[in-house]
Amino acid sequence: MTHSWEVVARAAELAQRGEDCALAIVVWRQGPSSGQQGSRALVTADGQIFGWIGGACAEPTVIREAQRAIVDGEPRLLLLGDPALFGHVPEGMAVIPLTCQSEGALEVYIEPVVSTPHLVVVGRSPMSHTLRELAQVLGWRAELADGPEFSATEVDARAVVVIATQGHGDEDAVEHAVNGSPAYVGLVASRKRGDAVLEVLADRGVPQHLLDRVRVPVGLDLGHTTHSEIAVSILAELVQLRASGALASDHVDTARSLPETAVDPVCGMTVTISPDALSLEREGVTYYFCSESCRTSFAKEARC
Repeated sequence: MTHSWEVVARAAELAQRGEDCALAIVVWRQGPSSGQQGSRALVTADGQIFGWIGGACAEPTVIREAQRAIVDGEPRLLLLGDPALFGHVPEGMAVIPLTCQSEGALEVYIEPVVSTPHLVVVGRSPMSHTLRELAQVLGWRAELADGPEFSATEVDARAVVVIATQGHGDEDAVEHAVNGSPAYVGLVASRKRGDAVLEVLADRGVPQHLLDRVRVPVGLDLGHTTHSEIAVSILAELVQLRASGALASDHVDTARSLPETAVDPVCGMTVTISPDALSLEREGVTYYFCSESCRTSFAKEARC
């Protein structure tokens, strides 16, 4: 079994790699319940779980709610069990009935883990080095790439790319960047120079919708500044965009489809529809169940 603090360490590792996940912790329990107070689990965006949060009834519910937290970025406090156990429920808490035979109850806090931004600075100027160092101070993954060696394979849909090649192969660097479909592409150049670069790329046949994603000039307008201050202005803009959610790429499925669910016709529990879910077809309709006992009960009733 994964130890509780190993779960936290793994969450930090995934965040550093830029992968979405959520942490779940049991903050209260009423026995009989297999989940224990202080138990932790990590849930990935695709529904994998590491650690232990509870048994067959609680786990699918926690996974489903954790995936929702990853999508909307909002933490949540779940009360799992018979609603009669909880009485008045303050705003911000969600009661989710569990109809397991154990009749236990859990209170589970779920918190999405914010992944670390990945900044790629193309160019080797003093400003490029300063920008990388400043981003690293914020805990971002930041790296430098030489213009002639830079390619679309070095970025993904979550990357933030700043082209600072100072007129040496700007067109090639921007073309490689947009072909990688990152969350953001910025060009360190004047508006006039930027327009010229984009015009060349349009003549090359680069699709306009990709060129429209290039921000030029990049950075907050601070007037006449030094290379260090330019780096500060760029990072300040990136932080501002990230805080507003504008760095979410159209190619990153931030509105990721949540798992499809169904209501168990026997106990009323919400279950996740998946290839290995317990199901039964009746008169052309597929029903899904939380447990074998519910499916058996439904099958018996159908035969009556």
